[in-house]
Amino acid sequence: MSAQVKGPAGYFPSIEKKYGRPVAEWKELVRSSPLTRHMELVAWLKTEHGLGHGHANALVAHALAEKG
Repeated sequence: MSAQVKGPAGYFPSIEKKYGRPVAEWKELVRSSPLTRHMELVAWLKTEHGLGHGHANALVAHALAEKG
C-alpha cells in the first residue's frame, strides 16, 4: 500500500493531467519569474497561464520552499 502524498505535492498529478506540462516545468517558470512574492506569483500563474487558484498556490508554495 503506497502512502498518500500530502501538502502541495498532492496536487501535482492533477496539475500535470489538466494543464499538460510536467510539474518541473511549472516550478522552473515560477523560479525564473521576476516576481518574488507568493501571491504575486499565484496571480501571475492564474492570469498568464490559466491555472486555478489551488493549483497555482500549490506550485508556488512548493517552488519557493525548494528555493529556500
